[in-house]
Amino acid sequence: MLDSYIIFPMFAMFLLTLYTLVRTFTTRMRLAKEGKLNPKYFSTYQDGKDGLFEDDESRVNSRHFSNLFEAPVLFYTVCLAALVTQNASAAFQIFAWLYVVARFAHSFIHLGTNVLWHRIYTYMASWIALSLLWLWLVINIAF
Repeated sequence: MLDSYIIFPMFAMFLLTLYTLVRTFTTRMRLAKEGKLNPKYFSTYQDGKDGLFEDDESRVNSRHFSNLFEAPVLFYTVCLAALVTQNASAAFQIFAWLYVVARFAHSFIHLGTNVLWHRIYTYMASWIALSLLWLWLVINIAF
């Protein structure tokens, strides 16, 4: 039963990704209406082609959305592996929530103040939590 609770940090990551998608879309729509972003840019996504450029605000949102399909894929994978092997213990779930908190903090910083060093620290914290998840799972399966 405890193993199934691992779905909650996974769902929280999904909500973060969904929020970022909606934010990206609404930002692009607003910028297009304001005349700061030509929608034709999105046909090729190539800055400079035909004189089209992506606005920096749109670019940050877009890049952050893409980022949520990089390392988090390893998070979803380790969580599913822990669920399938019945190794999603309370300790594992604490590490999972630490990962989620670090990713939320990273998103808050990247989509807000965008202070590079703060982003780096939260990003590294998420990688430490993710590494602990994988280490915990491998040790529990191996021994």
